[in-house]
Amino acid sequence: MTTTAPDTGTPSGILQLANAFCDAKAVLTAVELGLFTTLHDKPAGQEEIRGALGLHGRGLADWLDLLVELDLLTKKDGRYHNRPGADRYLVRGQESYIGGFIERSNRNLYPAWGRLSEALRTGESQTGSSFEAVVQNPKILGQFIHSMDAFTRVLGPQLISAYDGWSGYGSVLDVGGCRGALTAQIVKAHPHLSGKVFDLPQMEPFFDELVAEKSLADRVSFHGGDFFADPLPSADIIVLGHVLHDWDRDQRGLLVRKAYESVNPGGVLLVYDRILDRASSRSANLLVSLDMLLVTDGGSEYEVSELREHAEGAGFTDVTAQDLGEDDTLVIARKAR
Repeated sequence: MTTTAPDTGTPSGILQLANAFCDAKAVLTAVELGLFTTLHDKPAGQEEIRGALGLHGRGLADWLDLLVELDLLTKKDGRYHNRPGADRYLVRGQESYIGGFIERSNRNLYPAWGRLSEALRTGESQTGSSFEAVVQNPKILGQFIHSMDAFTRVLGPQLISAYDGWSGYGSVLDVGGCRGALTAQIVKAHPHLSGKVFDLPQMEPFFDELVAEKSLADRVSFHGGDFFADPLPSADIIVLGHVLHDWDRDQRGLLVRKAYESVNPGGVLLVYDRILDRASSRSANLLVSLDMLLVTDGGSEYEVSELREHAEGAGFTDVTAQDLGEDDTLVIARKAR
């Protein structure tokens, strides 16, 4: 399928752009209802889908045909099939499933974007709850963790490939590492490394579950705490991935300084975020920065120059930046021996 940006020089193009949320909601709903999971084992007709998903039937054909036009389904002889991308990434239970973040978008981001005008007027989060409330509810916390796993499944292999210095070190710490999905990928790829994960204590049961699944309990350890209040464990490599954008400029600087204090002499800090001065992804990353407006108290995306200022001010040297995957930027900062 070939897609082109709407022509905003015409009324129809502007209307197409203004109503792009309709396409998005059709996809969010398909993941929410488990449509792609239902079609994974075998194609199905409209009536079979209606029964399997418990739907009324009105509008069903239009919704399914729209997903065909969006290149997520195909239709042959009245039966709907998953397209390869949907079958690989949107089927629950598969290792490659990225729907966790899509489910979070449907629950949290989609309603919050409906209050963008209020956020711009007040500068306040629009989710109606703090992350503290999330971590106190194991069910909601589990949903959040699965959404973070969706990112890690994509970015983990890209980070492992992009950074070529793993062999020179013995330990890696992922700060704000959730249940350890990234650390598990790194130590699997580089068996000489020991791994550490630092996150809130409520994450530990989910961490225990993952390391048991991966048979990594003897190679990866969990350290519970608050990274603003508690010291970070020491390591040769410290990773801050999709963490700094949750906080304001001063808090980002504080976290970089704490990383400097904890990284071993001669070690490195690896930071990746949807940094704003990546020209090829500026539009997409501005949207993520607005996500931060809507769901955090002070977070935003930022530019490499800000991170370089924080890193050099903390004492890091030789700060470099490179593209990571389709939209992220990886910043590498080294600590002298």
